[in-house]
Amino acid sequence: MTKYHRRDFIKSASAVGAAVELATTIIPGRAFGANNKINVGVIGVGGRGTYVGNTFGEVGKEKDAQVVAVCDVYQKRINMNRDAHATRFNTKVDGYLDYRELIARKDIDAVVVATPDHWHARMAIAAMRAGKDVYCEKPMCHTIEEVKAMIEAVKETKRILQVGSQTTSADQWWQAKRLIAEGAIGKMLMSQGSYHRNSTEGEWNWPIDPNAGPTKTGEDYIDWKMWLGGTSSIPYSPDRFFRFRKYWDYSGGTATDLFFHVAAPLNICWSRPQYPSRVMSGGGNYVFKDEREVPDTFHLIGEYPEEHSIVLSSSMANSQHIPGLIRGHEGTIIMVDHGMFEGRTDHITLKPERRVVGNNAEYKQKFGFDDKLADKSIPVDPKDAMTTHVANFLECMRTRQKPTLDVETAACAQVLITMAVQSYRQGKVLYFDEKNFKVGDTPPRA
Repeated sequence: MTKYHRRDFIKSASAVGAAVELATTIIPGRAFGANNKINVGVIGVGGRGTYVGNTFGEVGKEKDAQVVAVCDVYQKRINMNRDAHATRFNTKVDGYLDYRELIARKDIDAVVVATPDHWHARMAIAAMRAGKDVYCEKPMCHTIEEVKAMIEAVKETKRILQVGSQTTSADQWWQAKRLIAEGAIGKMLMSQGSYHRNSTEGEWNWPIDPNAGPTKTGEDYIDWKMWLGGTSSIPYSPDRFFRFRKYWDYSGGTATDLFFHVAAPLNICWSRPQYPSRVMSGGGNYVFKDEREVPDTFHLIGEYPEEHSIVLSSSMANSQHIPGLIRGHEGTIIMVDHGMFEGRTDHITLKPERRVVGNNAEYKQKFGFDDKLADKSIPVDPKDAMTTHVANFLECMRTRQKPTLDVETAACAQVLITMAVQSYRQGKVLYFDEKNFKVGDTPPRA
């Protein structure tokens, strides 16, 4: 297990300071009428950012929005996206190596942040203070301090922030939320989920361009110093640049890449989004002995003040999932029977606890059970969650309503997974003091 030294905390604090180093003036955003076109800029156009940008282009056809600018520290990615949008959407797109130039444009109304994790908070906050609404890819940020900074920035600037975990826009979570609110499972006890992969790309060994680097010219140029941001100043590393999720400085590994897709929708389901009170985690690099720092197998347990817990498991070396479900004293809701949280499903299942509700006529009548109490399949809309999520963000830009995965809900998921990373690296159980928004080794005083 990688040791977590005091210098890691100092380095993290320095990065947070950069993230919240804000301008003194907050610029108000533009108000939209029904026919005003929304101009979007995308920062970070690697594989994920390219996909998200293309989704904004497609959804924008119906929602009167368009991508007008892209930014990346790798010139080839800028060129590819600029050309692709011109061909696919007949849109003129400008390209930038420096994200600050994109954010400074007065005609840009929304900014997509799809960079490595360590840049999310800094860019999102800068964009909000410049009057832009923000679609920030998951995870929301990289540290607990940044979680708080982003919450405060949304409140201060009154901008719309949608966190890009599109899973939360899938209908099964909202159907489960309705059932839980109606009392279908009684007292909630435990939520469980998993995220497993066993493939070259699944383990983040994405292709490396051997011709690219900071000493190259033309489209092969990478601004390595900019990419590093507030992290350790080290010589250019192709593996770190192209496979950043393997390293602690830029990612939380499985926790921030995959568990966010589980923790965020569960917070949608529950009676309300909740911060954990105690978090512990474990795992290790059991199979992959390459340069990676993050574990290939990882699991966490989170406990909550309202007396329920969450158990999540993952591996990059085994592809078998476990069902995603929420257990209660009176019943269980299975949201994802195949276990793939990002996969589509056309139903969820309510399984009543026969011993508890067998003689409860009111329960059976309310939820449509006969005396046999056979499992009940509830149909859900198998809509495309990604396009729905982007459309929701664009609609909220016009209505100024809270988006599907707002900053407060996303913060609850982020605190859980960030604490899990800290627990693993420090080798200890950690506690969250919600009142003071701090993580400690002992429970906070009442």
